Amino acid sequence: MAMRWEQLAKRQPVVAKMLQSGLEKGRISHAYLFEGQRGTGKKAASLLLAKRLFCLSPIGVSPCLECRNCRRIDSGNHPDVRVIGPDGGSIKKEQIEWLQQEFSKTAVESDKKMYIVEHADQMTTSAANSLLKFLEEPHPGTVAVLLTEQYHRLLGTIVSRCQVLSFRPLPPAELAQGLVEEHVPLPLALLAAHLTNSFEEALALAKDSWFAEARTLVLQWYEMLGKPELQLLFFIHDRLFPHFLESHQLDLGLDLLLYLYRDLLHIQAGQMDGVLYRDQLDRLQRWALACPQRRILAGMEAILQAKTRLNTTNMSTALLVEQLVLQLKR
Repeated sequence: MAMRWEQLAKRQPVVAKMLQSGLEKGRISHAYLFEGQRGTGKKAASLLLAKRLFCLSPIGVSPCLECRNCRRIDSGNHPDVRVIGPDGGSIKKEQIEWLQQEFSKTAVESDKKMYIVEHADQMTTSAANSLLKFLEEPHPGTVAVLLTEQYHRLLGTIVSRCQVLSFRPLPPAELAQGLVEEHVPLPLALLAAHLTNSFEEALALAKDSWFAEARTLVLQWYEMLGKPELQLLFFIHDRLFPHFLESHQLDLGLDLLLYLYRDLLHIQAGQMDGVLYRDQLDRLQRWALACPQRRILAGMEAILQAKTRLNTTNMSTALLVEQLVLQLKR
């Protein structure tokens, strides 16, 4: 879903204010550097700026999002807007030279051209030097937007020729509220907002039926820790393994379990606002009352160790989970 100006202003107010000021004064920089963590909306913002610059019917600082140019930018088909990214792990000199050739031509449909470089920190040294020359001698009407999660890896001379706009991580509460506005149930929104900082990723996760089932299974998982060992292991093999089949799925399941344990700590401390499994408050309060704090902390440590082993060893996931549940049960 394409970003709207109101969404940019809400999620990244400082960035929106800087761009709005430039648009209103007709002083758009010839080069921007959008830097910030993955999922903070850098590419969506760069495309929003492109749409505003090429929009046939702008409304103030907002593009109409409906005209031919806005639609073509969304589909990647506008001849005067180019997006490049790493080819086989890096951005190569040939890609920058191709951009230079394209932008030395007359703009096809207007007097403006714009290019977006994704993961700009992954340029080879020769590509970076080639881009630097391009930035030092910009063609009239050309706007460059470089996107990076690690701008300290860029040449200082490139950074100095760009207007740097920093994209802040979205606080989980704001992210959850945005998900609720997209009709995601609050219990799923709260968890998804803590699992990723990317609105798009959180929305996709929260709307996936797999995620809702994973949450239900994790609650059952904790409840089964109070059952006889044989019954618990049967649940693990019959219900958990088929659902958390891939390593990344199990990693997410462990995160969900970790947040459940964290909720028990919040309840014991009387910090109800921090509870993520909020619709399960009655059950959580019973569990928190029956479980000493040292046991909760030991459980969290065991889960974190399991996550580390999952991501750093070739250990069987079945064996890893069996060992974890026996640790948690003890």
